Amino acid sequence: MAREIVLDTETTGFEPHLGHRLVEIAALEIEDFLPTGRSFHAYIDPERDMPVEAERVHGLSSAFLKGKPRFSDAEVAPAFLDFVGDAPLVAHNAAFDRAFVNWELGLAGLPDLPEPRWIDTLALARRRFPGMQNSLDALCKRFRISLSEREKHGALIDARLLAAVYLELSGGRERGLELTVAAVSAEFTLQARSAYGARPRPLPPLSTEAERAAHADFVLGSVKSELWKAWF
Repeated sequence: MAREIVLDTETTGFEPHLGHRLVEIAALEIEDFLPTGRSFHAYIDPERDMPVEAERVHGLSSAFLKGKPRFSDAEVAPAFLDFVGDAPLVAHNAAFDRAFVNWELGLAGLPDLPEPRWIDTLALARRRFPGMQNSLDALCKRFRISLSEREKHGALIDARLLAAVYLELSGGRERGLELTVAAVSAEFTLQARSAYGARPRPLPPLSTEAERAAHADFVLGSVKSELWKAWF
């Protein structure tokens, strides 16, 4: 089965080279477009202040993050790389997440995750819906994916939403439905055969011999066409 990792991050800003840092990272494992239940999630001490604008987006304050593991600590970067393995990485506006993840990996002295490994769902959505709003929120609404659990942006909830969006963009739900229908149909057929036995062929007639003779007399007496008479 095809293993992929759906990833999302939260940060202190937009540009890692200007000193902005990761504060949350989440990764969900999917196989054949469906979540397996395995995930990686960590809050990260950015070792800097939290801008008001960023906190307004994700709700993560400096006080909450103080004392959390640093990205370079064993429970974050090495554990994250171990979880990801060699699987492709799925992200919305992947260039943003890739820039921050690779910047942090570089600071930790670890190898980066090269661009060819990344699948950008924003690019997929723009090809499918050109000229339309293709933010994660817009796609969730378009695909009728509930946003009820999300009050602010968070890496873990956004990764879950993105996994559902990626499923829709990839046609995975239709493939899963086809497999389910086929399985149900096969099971129903098996149960029907077991319960009722093989159906006789041809099926026995429901009319009596006298009824069939009366019908033949009616047709022969009422229809002039030789074609119809040939049946009797």
